[in-house]
Amino acid sequence: MATSDLPRARQSQLVTTYGVGSLFPSGEQSYMICGIDEWEEKWCAPVEEPRLARSLGVHTFRAPSTGRRRGDVPVVRFPTYHYCPKCRRLDRFWKFDAKKMQCTDCLRDLTPSRFVACCENGHIEDFPYFQWVHRGTGTGMGEEHRLTLESRGASSSLADIVVKCSCGVKPYSLDGAFSRHALVEIKRCGGKRPWLPQSPDQECEKPLRALQRGSSNVWFSAVRSSISIPPWSSPNAQFVTKHWTVLEHIPETALSGALIGMTASSPHMGLSVDGIIDVIRQRRGLQATAQPTDQDLRQEEYRALIDGNQGEPLDTFQCVEVDVAPSVEFLVQQISKATRLREVRALHGFSRVSPMATDTINPQLAKLNDAHRNWLPGTEVLGEGIFVRLREDVVSEWEKSALADERHGMLTESLVRRATESGAPLVEAPTPRFVAIHSLAHALLQELSLDAGYPIGSMRERIYAEPGQAGILIYTASSDAAGSLGGLARLAEEDRFGKILLASISRSGWCSNDPVCCESGPSGTDGLNLAACHACLLLPETSCEHRNIYLDRVAVIGRIDDVEGDLKGGLATTER
Repeated sequence: MATSDLPRARQSQLVTTYGVGSLFPSGEQSYMICGIDEWEEKWCAPVEEPRLARSLGVHTFRAPSTGRRRGDVPVVRFPTYHYCPKCRRLDRFWKFDAKKMQCTDCLRDLTPSRFVACCENGHIEDFPYFQWVHRGTGTGMGEEHRLTLESRGASSSLADIVVKCSCGVKPYSLDGAFSRHALVEIKRCGGKRPWLPQSPDQECEKPLRALQRGSSNVWFSAVRSSISIPPWSSPNAQFVTKHWTVLEHIPETALSGALIGMTASSPHMGLSVDGIIDVIRQRRGLQATAQPTDQDLRQEEYRALIDGNQGEPLDTFQCVEVDVAPSVEFLVQQISKATRLREVRALHGFSRVSPMATDTINPQLAKLNDAHRNWLPGTEVLGEGIFVRLREDVVSEWEKSALADERHGMLTESLVRRATESGAPLVEAPTPRFVAIHSLAHALLQELSLDAGYPIGSMRERIYAEPGQAGILIYTASSDAAGSLGGLARLAEEDRFGKILLASISRSGWCSNDPVCCESGPSGTDGLNLAACHACLLLPETSCEHRNIYLDRVAVIGRIDDVEGDLKGGLATTER
């Protein structure tokens, strides 16, 4: 394959969108990203974030290779079934001309199969075309088995796609192949893990599900992220990170002498020998503590955002509190502009068919490797943001309202229905606090994108809504030029942010799909949204950390009062 024909992706996509085990489309071809056992570590730059690494049980993270010189991220062809668009022959690609990826009879370029088969344990294999057409007949009536995939041309439905075999068995269309139990009597899950080509198949009792290879439920990433906060954001910590492989083995009694020589060549970096030793002690202590949860990391971030940090010029966490406009003091307790932020995102597993609980280390997540590795794929993003802390008394009082209880009950019913109908595990509905803060964050992010000069897909939310928390961090989420334009943090100033927040609340009061959007029942994926649609609250998938679910405009703006005709009862429309 020529260099210009190699599949290409941005480095950050290989952690979030096209990570290990995902299907990567490139032109007319389809590939699967291999596990990190196949990656060449020397071409993968280290990305340090001690708190996050400790929470995931590894020592560090590594960015996917850029492939500029050598060490491209390895891939395998998947699915292996391809067909010729002219003669419609269907077979494994190596039974054609695998070097040119052409049909040996027609000299036409091969097309990958549109369909794959997955299970909820993360296994994936080719759609069982042979078993599908030979159901109930053993191996068929003849000795030769040459499959063809034909289209009747009447429509684009599965009923018009027919699988035939030269052995003479009855042809079958793919009608019904996507139903939940369609493959139960056709084939068991073979425990295939093509992203780990050197690993054996696993035993698996989960049923196979037929999916289109380009559908979103073929691969759900499990990504955990963390904001670098003091002391891990300081120049001293950056120095420790850079030289940790050496510093971790130096006895504490010898650290001072060793560091004097090591820091002599970097006087302009704002380094302090005592500060470096303090960071080393904290890092050694971190490795000896219990493994923190995602909630623990968020609590530390929330406290750091409240406390703020002016920091050194090279500190990657600089957050300063600004005045709150009187017009929004009824809802907002604190506003801070974060002129510098560093976020590290790490991929620690994935799922298929249905998303797992990705905020914890879930044993049902498919693994990225088979052999032991002390690292995971990760990327860092440098940018800016705005932190908003809502008044705790207002949020707590709203949580006790009848409207909050009603909306929470509707989401609970949707989750129960999903578990009953699909067999997915029953999970607890998010708190009314979370739904309201999350919905307000979406409205605020949309309004900020109009004034900040950023495309909305390059901005991201971070919600702090555990008990005692009521915070929103809107920050740049893009690792390219759009992530550092400098226009977001400036909007935190008193004369600007108050108007933006009020405009976002006002805009949420009406949706072009109203009254249907506001008054209808649960909607969206599995009915996990209430009053939310693409015309009001839904964001690009890069902007929402919760997959655009658990949103409800009514929780923010309330309902129209029948007597006065005003919006009342929402978090942002309480009595002022």
